[in-house]
Amino acid sequence: MFAEKGSLFDYKVIEKKYAQAILTQIRSKNTSQVEFRKGLVRLGRVLGLEIVEDFETEENPVETPLGVTYRGIKIKGFENVCIVTVLRAAWPLTEGLVKIFYSARQGVVAARRVEEKGMHGTEFDIEINYVKIPKFGGDDIVIISDVMVATGSTLIAVLRELLKRGRAKKYYIASVISTPIAIEKLRKFAQDAGIDLKLYTVAVDPELNSKGYIVPGLGDAGDRAFGT
Repeated sequence: MFAEKGSLFDYKVIEKKYAQAILTQIRSKNTSQVEFRKGLVRLGRVLGLEIVEDFETEENPVETPLGVTYRGIKIKGFENVCIVTVLRAAWPLTEGLVKIFYSARQGVVAARRVEEKGMHGTEFDIEINYVKIPKFGGDDIVIISDVMVATGSTLIAVLRELLKRGRAKKYYIASVISTPIAIEKLRKFAQDAGIDLKLYTVAVDPELNSKGYIVPGLGDAGDRAFGT
């Protein structure tokens, strides 16, 4: 169930046993780089399947090889999906999402927290170095792939960049771990920007440490996924 139904912002925690078992594995400090990446890919598929459940459907009658009409369904908007990957940790997560949204257009945003300046309260300065996204408009659905949503600063900066380039019908965030702080910031941003925004996450961890890392978290997901 969504936490806030009917508002411009909703979020959903994926509590399925399969997802939670994978999350437990990748939280472990003993999980190898390869298994960590595989875990993110698997969670990307889970998140994709959950997001699809929020899409509308319409009747789609088809004739089977036996000459019988089957009244099936078609997923509305499925061919109008654009997946935007927040570099670099989210690449494996996107790989899983694309297994579900196989016809999606793709874009990337290279964004980083300026950690050398430190955290200002619950905010980081965000530096965006590169943006390459397809054109999108009012019939399109944008899915932003970002593994860790800690303070929400990076995602809000990415959303601002996307809004400079167009306005989609709906926006989804696919994440592995989020925090209450980020959820509240995204709620406020969605209301202020007037966008339909939904966050899907596998866990909501309770706190941030002094460096802005999620606790208990995953550590540095980019370093763990790419062995750096």
